[in-house]
Formats: sequence, structure tokens, C-alpha cells
Amino acid sequence: MKTQEGNFFEDFQIGEIFRHAVPKTVTEADSCLYGAIFGGFYPLHCAKTFALTLGHAQTPIDDLLTFHLIFGKSVRDISLNAVANLGYAEGLFHKPVYAGDTLRSESEVIGKREVSSGKAGAVYVHTSGFNQNNECVLDYKRWVLVNKKDPASPAPAPSLPVFNENFADQAPDIKDFPDFYSAEAAGDRTAWEDYRIGQMIPHIDGVTVEESDHMTATRLFQNNARIHFNEMLMHEKTPPKRLIYGGHVISLARSLSFNGLANAYQILSINGGRHVAPLYAGDTVYARSEVIGKPSTASQKNGALRIRLQAFKNFQPTAETAAFTNDQPHPNLILDFDYTVAVPKEKFIK
Repeated sequence: MKTQEGNFFEDFQIGEIFRHAVPKTVTEADSCLYGAIFGGFYPLHCAKTFALTLGHAQTPIDDLLTFHLIFGKSVRDISLNAVANLGYAEGLFHKPVYAGDTLRSESEVIGKREVSSGKAGAVYVHTSGFNQNNECVLDYKRWVLVNKKDPASPAPAPSLPVFNENFADQAPDIKDFPDFYSAEAAGDRTAWEDYRIGQMIPHIDGVTVEESDHMTATRLFQNNARIHFNEMLMHEKTPPKRLIYGGHVISLARSLSFNGLANAYQILSINGGRHVAPLYAGDTVYARSEVIGKPSTASQKNGALRIRLQAFKNFQPTAETAAFTNDQPHPNLILDFDYTVAVPKEKFIK
């Protein structure tokens, strides 16, 4: 058999390592297309002149584009037969990625358990992405719901990974910029000291998701999961609709968060997160951020903010909107994402 049907839940073995095809050389065109789709405004990824002031030799590609490209490599082996991507943990951005770098990735299976329906199971993997020098640029853990090939096959004994509960509180490694951070470039003078733990920031703007945007972005990431392209697989929808890739929501929410977090110029870590509900074309995405921590850091010029980024569909949240009530999510909540960003300190902004 020449074609590949992908792995089903029964096929995964704890400790198994997949070295994913195909390597991808990142280009400036990839970065421009990503910006065109998601409307990113962070100046570090828009202006070489600004990137030089922060100590980069050229404009680094967006942190989330790095994430999506590393993720996309894993789809053929891990989630070609996925029902849905469920969540993330313990992600670290180790090195910037520039146009001309070639990325590859590999994943280790670290856990699995069958769900109660017996038709699918959650598979846990630790994915690492490397550049052409075999330097790790990003690693993270995720879990994905994968169909069983034979629903009648016996359930394996569940084996779940143990996550580090203190991961988000570890001091992030932030490289100091050589001189000063330009508030003019970002259009905002808000510094690390201006944010307080518990502060809610509704990001005001909304974006309606179009089929064409999602299809183009998912192909850019080389994510070929069938449910993102073949609407005939979505039998529970009438009429059928293709499921929007969860990472698409993360990127939209991050772009929307520029209005309120303009100087959160670099993503340091993905502490955790989950896709609470699905998104389909025609839905409108809104975002809100909550400052949930200010981890200590050795950096003299940067502070770290731990942010809880939440996305809602067809509903504009306010600072007072309860995302969860008695552990039940708001009916319009689609994403609950915990990540850490670098923000310059006040005396180093000019």
C-alpha cells in the first residue's frame, strides 16, 4: 500500500519516537503571509530596524509561526486521524527563528488513555523543534483526541504523564536588548510596572473567521489533519463544516491582544492551555487577557508577565465576564491559554 492512512489510537506506544517529515526552510514570504492572515502588529516581527535595536541580526519570525510550523510537522504521524487537539503544557521558546533557517521536529509518545465512548483516545506527546544546526528552538507537550481504527478493540491501561505544577513560576530566560526599547515603534509606552496581577484587559476588537483564511493558514503550517480540509468528515454538523484549526484561534487572539499588550514583544513559554469548544468559519473571535503572574527574572531591562488569554466566539467579553461558573465554561468560550511574555521595564523605554 503506497498511501498513508496515518496512525490511529491503537497504533501509539509509550516511549515511541517519531522523527517527522518534511523539513521546512522558513522564508520571508512565509512570515509576510502569516502577518497578512493574522494581522500581527508586534514591531519585532514587522521591522528589521526595530529588531536590530533589540539585538537581532534580522527580523525574527513570529513566535507562534514557529510554533505552528513545528506543530504542523507532527500532524502526519500524530494527529492525521484526530478528532480534536485538546491542550498544551510546558512549552519553551529556546531560540529565535529567522528567514533561511530550516526546521524539523520529532515527538515522543508520553501517555495515552481511551475515552469513555470507546471510539477514540487521548494521546500525549512531547514535541521538539530543531533548526539546521540541531539546536532546539521550541519544545512543548500536547494531547490530542485520536480516533480508534476499531472501536471494538480492547482499551489499554491508561498511562498519563506527570506535568510540572511549578513550570509557569520558573524564572524565564530573557535576553536583554543592548540599548533602549522604542515606545514610538510600538505606539505604546505601557511598561512591565504598569501591569498588576489580577488585571483584566478586554481587547475590544473582533475578527470574523473566513474559510479562505483558515485554509491558507493551515496549508502554510503544513498541517494536513483531515478534519480541517474535508467537511464530509464532520457528520455532527448540519450542514457539515470544516473544523477551524485550534492554533488559528491562538494566533488570532494573540494578534487581537496587541491592543492592550503592545509591548509584550516576545513569547517566552506556553505554560498550559486547552481548546474549550470548536470554532467554524463565519464565527467572530474576541479576546481578553488576565495578568495572572509576574515571574521573577534575572533580566535587568525586561520583566515577565504570565498571561491568561481567553478567546470567545460571537460574544465580546468585558472585564467582568465570568469565563467559568462552577467549573462550567461560558457558552461562548473557545480558548483558555496560559503563556508568559517579555515586557520592557519603564526606565528602559524611550
